[in-house]
Amino acid sequence: MRTHYLTLQHGAEYRMAYHEWGEADNPRVLVCVHGLARNGRDFDFIAEQLSSEYRVICPDVVGRGVSDWLPADLEYDMPLYVEDMQALLRHLQLTEVDWLGTSMGGIIGMLLASMPDTPVQRLILNDVGCRIPAAALQRIAIYMGDQGFDSLAAVEKYMRNTYRAFHDLEDRQWQHLAECGHRADESGRLHLHYDPRIAGRLKASQHEDIDLMPFWSRVRCPQLLIWGEDSDLLEASTVDLMQQANPQLAVLKIAATGHAPALMMPAQVQPVCNWLLNG
Repeated sequence: MRTHYLTLQHGAEYRMAYHEWGEADNPRVLVCVHGLARNGRDFDFIAEQLSSEYRVICPDVVGRGVSDWLPADLEYDMPLYVEDMQALLRHLQLTEVDWLGTSMGGIIGMLLASMPDTPVQRLILNDVGCRIPAAALQRIAIYMGDQGFDSLAAVEKYMRNTYRAFHDLEDRQWQHLAECGHRADESGRLHLHYDPRIAGRLKASQHEDIDLMPFWSRVRCPQLLIWGEDSDLLEASTVDLMQQANPQLAVLKIAATGHAPALMMPAQVQPVCNWLLNG
């Protein structure tokens, strides 16, 4: 794995990190984008498995991971994220990519895939669809915040208690999430590895269902939908709507799992790899 930085500008400059796996000259490229409070290192396990077949690019969306936080006069919002991903693809001179997005990363991918002359050739959505229920947004807003921890063990314990959909992870994978998902302040106290302003913005929002069907209906590339069977963010009725709009949609249902499948265990990773490599 190699980590690089791209300088972006929206009135003010900031850097976005991206982690790269595989051969840099491989024309077959997979972009993996994480969820709202996560970072690109979530994809280390699937990226490593695919790195012999793909060049895998895993950005830390601005405000997360080792990317910069946005200046105070810029807002964390979807148009900015989409523009940043477009800038990343231009920087890497990529005109065709496959896309794997978890939750927020899936929405970014859906928006890009809906555009004319999109670079997205195949789209994998991990537990996110064309309708986002308000209740799920409210739940996410409750657990997000600027928690402080005295040790890495405390960070890991918090993640085990919070990320219930990751219940099948091995100890080494929980340790990986904690190591890549924390930052230390000047006093040495540990915090989750995202800008607290992201949580504040979400908590201050007036939550209502988000309708993405106008974008979903314009996606024409092959699509795989990963569905955590117990997810509150991707409901069965939404899966039905998406299949009605696109009967060719492939669905991978992960039993006894909520939002969002970790894509770290072989039982989840292998079907995704098979779809990408054999689809």
